[in-house]
Amino acid sequence: MFQSIPEIHPNKVHEKNDYTLVDVRRPDEFSGELGHIPGAILKTLGSDLTSWLEQQSKDQKIIFICRSGQRSESATSEALKHQIKQVYNMTGGMILWNELGLKVER
Repeated sequence: MFQSIPEIHPNKVHEKNDYTLVDVRRPDEFSGELGHIPGAILKTLGSDLTSWLEQQSKDQKIIFICRSGQRSESATSEALKHQIKQVYNMTGGMILWNELGLKVER
């Protein structure tokens, strides 16, 4: 059964202040040129993210972030497989976030 990936536009992310923001890029990207969203936590795609997801409540509200939206789409899919229902992939990733002039930390 194919399940579509829920997506959220960067302009809407800051309105969802009850969501955990999870950046799935590498540590060098998290602190690099594009920076990261203030308050986001880093859980690199792979075993780091998987072990973190296994510890989360099924009611956890999560928005996944990466550079362009590809890796965070994979992370959102993985969270859905862990039966975490309220998850989103941030479309356009940090590239679009920066293009929109939204706040970043480095």
